[in-house]
Amino acid sequence: MMTAGKYRPAGDARGELAHALLAYKRSFVHIGVFSGVINVLMLAPALYMLQVYDRVLASGNEMTLWMLTLILLMMYAFMGSLEWVRGLVVLRLSTAFDRKLAPRIFDAAFAANLKTGQLNAAQPLEDLQQLRQFATGQSLFALFDAPWFPVYLLVMFYFHPLLGWFALAGTVLLMLVGWLNERVSRPHLKLAGELAIASRRDASANLRNAEVIAAMGMLTDLRRRWAEQHLGYVREQNLASARMAKIQGWNKALRMAVQSLALGLGAWLVLRHEMTAGMMIAGSILLGRALAPIDQLIGASRQWTGVKEAERRLSLLLADFPPLAKGMEFPRPNGAVAVEQLLAAPPSQAQPVLHGINFQLAAGETLAVIGPSGAGKTTLARCLVNAWPPLRGQVRLDGAPLEQWRPEALGALIGYLPQDVQLFAGTVAENIARFSQMDEQKVIAAAQMAGVHELVLQLPEGYQTRLGENGMGLSGGQRQRVGLARALYGEPCLVVLDEPNANLDEAGDAMLAQAIGRIKQAGVTLVVMTHKPNILQQADKLLVLKAGAQADCGPPAEVMARMRRGAAPRPQPKVTPLPPTGVVSLTPRREEA
Repeated sequence: MMTAGKYRPAGDARGELAHALLAYKRSFVHIGVFSGVINVLMLAPALYMLQVYDRVLASGNEMTLWMLTLILLMMYAFMGSLEWVRGLVVLRLSTAFDRKLAPRIFDAAFAANLKTGQLNAAQPLEDLQQLRQFATGQSLFALFDAPWFPVYLLVMFYFHPLLGWFALAGTVLLMLVGWLNERVSRPHLKLAGELAIASRRDASANLRNAEVIAAMGMLTDLRRRWAEQHLGYVREQNLASARMAKIQGWNKALRMAVQSLALGLGAWLVLRHEMTAGMMIAGSILLGRALAPIDQLIGASRQWTGVKEAERRLSLLLADFPPLAKGMEFPRPNGAVAVEQLLAAPPSQAQPVLHGINFQLAAGETLAVIGPSGAGKTTLARCLVNAWPPLRGQVRLDGAPLEQWRPEALGALIGYLPQDVQLFAGTVAENIARFSQMDEQKVIAAAQMAGVHELVLQLPEGYQTRLGENGMGLSGGQRQRVGLARALYGEPCLVVLDEPNANLDEAGDAMLAQAIGRIKQAGVTLVVMTHKPNILQQADKLLVLKAGAQADCGPPAEVMARMRRGAAPRPQPKVTPLPPTGVVSLTPRREEA
């Protein structure tokens, strides 16, 4: 899987998850202390029964019974308070864990979706939720309670060694059954999880294209394709559940048998005068308490396979997409662009789509890029706005390579209108303002520059008109024009438009030509990918792409004349890197002829 930008060293991603937990080790220590005191207090019911049977009933002293009962109730109240506090600590730990990891995983999922387009963007966040619930839920209490099993076991050995050995043997047998339960169900649960993810991803993708499916009668075939994956998930889930149900049934019967036999063993020892009746009852209570966390851990084994898979997926995601380096926030550039020996390809593709692209734009110049479909125009557009990293070569803005910029600072300086315009659920004004802190005057200025101000005013609620997902509520042409206003928001110094007139009618084309004129008057550097020749009249330079290579570049009239004559393109001068804005170059540069 390819990564983008300039990353800090990845390190051990599995350690990144562990580090997030270790950041709250003090909270885990507090939980451990509370659990220790609670488990000590859990001895109270057994000791109470021991004293009642061996002292109160033997002596007939009611005062002793009243005092023992009062002490027991006080211990229960204290234990309940500790349980409450422990629950609050775990709740806050869960919230803090989510706040610490959720933004990091969100960024990694965004990077993965941007670079590959193959990830179900919601899956990592679902994995985080599953991991958080397991790590901070009842399973955590079971892990803290389980180490106190030896304490209960020692008390039973104190009552009688035979009772202690029986409790130990029964516990080991139950743990073996739990291990077998996890072992036989793991492969089916793992496969069921993979099929469930694939099924949800396909269903989500299909439902997003409901209009196309309905129009062309594709529902039956797509539903059948989805059903194959879904039924595979159900089948594997049922196989795992059937096997687990069988083993859990035997486990429940075995647990009840162990407790009953422990009581019977105690009664036999009482009959042999080797134990008291109080020890018999107390031993039975202690055994039940000792087996409780073991039962919880066995019950958690059903979740364990899914949790391990979630942890594995998150570890791989964080390893492939470590945090981006913060980069620099250079002074505001003028908009000079230099492309040097650019070699680029979609991140999921090894074969370059663009190779050997070289050109230079002065601040405020307009470049038109033409070429047949598949020539690499969209790939070039994405490289110019730093959405895709080049395989080799660089794109510079006022001399500074794009990867050295801080992403948020660079994004505010660039306007981008992709070929497939994507608007978001929210108001028209929020979409134009890029969902940042809104400046209403800048929103209106961007709309006026894009020639969309009057169109927005005609909407039911004007700029406050709410759009559905992907701009639902607007036509394709209207979405494109609102997307152009978004690209112009905040007075960017570089604007890249990929087929901006693809969905426009004749009136829209005229408005686009006027918008390009206003962009040029504002001194903004503009790059337009287009198939339509009318935009060429407003361009200062023309770049021709063929099969991913630079066929020609220069003034539009000269390039078009050479193309009509079939003459060889003019040799392109070598691009001289510009120094970053605000940085003084110590090496004199020759002026290009």
